[in-house]
Formats: sequence, structure tokens, C-alpha cells
Amino acid sequence: MLRRRAFLMSLAAAGAASAAAAAPRLTLIMVDRPGCSYCRAWKQDILPGYASHPVGRTLPLRIVPIDGPWPDGIALDRAPLISPTFLLLDGGIEVARIEGYPGRDHFWTGVALLLDRSGSGARAG
Repeated sequence: MLRRRAFLMSLAAAGAASAAAAAPRLTLIMVDRPGCSYCRAWKQDILPGYASHPVGRTLPLRIVPIDGPWPDGIALDRAPLISPTFLLLDGGIEVARIEGYPGRDHFWTGVALLLDRSGSGARAG
């Protein structure tokens, strides 16, 4: 019985460790404001293909209203005032941001620069 309990506990610990390893370290938050024409343009131009883009497959996206509620446990350099603002978080801590939407042709280049600045080694394809 004691061996079985130890075995089950080791399985649970291994599962927790693999879940932590699978949790993404880098995430992207898009700060949205109701009625924002640039936010609407980004959602029309980029959002439909975000998950299929090489970066979108590895950089989880969360859209947060500028007035909240904000995810627990994040630390920002300063409160976003411009919408949209794209916040690159590493373990919940802001490492870089894009303020505004530079348009369809420049968004992925901007994200690639964020990733370069973060030192993550990830690349925008």
C-alpha cells in the first residue's frame, strides 16, 4: 500500500512538472478599447490568421479591455493609454510593447522586434 501511494505521488509530481513545462512562458496581450477603429482593423486584418501564423502557434494571445479586468499576477512597466497596445509578457512580466497598430504589413515585423528584444530566441516567420 505504501509503495502504491509513493508511486501515485510520483506520477502526480511528474504530471505537475510536465504541465508547468508545457505552460507558455511568453504571452502576448492585446489591449482593446470599445469603439477603437485601430483595434477593429487589427481584429479584421490579423486576428483571423493569428493562430495559424508561426508566431501565433507559439505565442498565446489574450485580448484584455483597457479598463480590465486584467489577468492576475502580471507586472506592467506602466498602464496602457493607447489602444491597441500589444504587451509581450515573459512569465507575467512585461518585457516589451507595441503601442498602436502599424497596419497589416508591419505588425509581424513589430512582433519580431519584440521577440528579439525579449531574447526569447523565438522568431516571427
